[in-house]
Amino acid sequence: MEFLPVASGDAMKIAAFGNTAFGGLSRKSSFSGMTTKALFGFGRPSLPEIVQAGDPVLHERAREVRREEIGSPAIEKTINDMVAVMRTAPGVGLAAPQIGVPLQIIVLEDAKEYMRYNTQEELELQERKPFNLLVLINPVLTKVGKETAAFFEGCLSVEKYRALVERALEVEVKALGRDGKPVHIKARGWQARILQHECDHLNGLLYVDRMVPRTFRSVENLHLPLAADCPRPGPCLHPVKRASA
Repeated sequence: MEFLPVASGDAMKIAAFGNTAFGGLSRKSSFSGMTTKALFGFGRPSLPEIVQAGDPVLHERAREVRREEIGSPAIEKTINDMVAVMRTAPGVGLAAPQIGVPLQIIVLEDAKEYMRYNTQEELELQERKPFNLLVLINPVLTKVGKETAAFFEGCLSVEKYRALVERALEVEVKALGRDGKPVHIKARGWQARILQHECDHLNGLLYVDRMVPRTFRSVENLHLPLAADCPRPGPCLHPVKRASA
């Protein structure tokens, strides 16, 4: 997820974040049809480019990483590329399909420096706190409870646009770490949102598949007031109307 400064307007003041995505490798939508060099970028002197919406790799379910693959040079390079791309963006989350690799791997990290443009009130509303780098392989996400909140999200695979997305406030994730050992995470607030956003990528979903349609807007218009009948950023007392997924 990409950092953007706070957008201020007469009707609202929000912090908007979008998901970074780098790819553009020469590839097929099927993992089995790809060479190791094309898939993992061996020999490439630079980081992958952004994969944009419409590329099949962003709209198909990624395959699980086999246990014997974990720790291999190919998987290690993929993870290293993902972390480098996320931090270069700068961003707070990235899924492997966004660099053209259809595998179930996500990385996320929310540094304190990314929050310097937010007021304390905004951080509290988002329930946002910094956390260190997480590398999750084959994550399985479960929503906890019925509390939800709607905030603006974006994606560098859908460049220059944002929309409100309602998501669960609390989740649990079971996965394998970079070393292949089990990882169990309980998250709430903004970290839970990042996890849901990234796990959606592994299932071929973008935020536009879950957005509140009438809140969709360009980054340039992010500061403009929402329509009177649109939900406002923050906790949801009732389910909001959104795109079907």
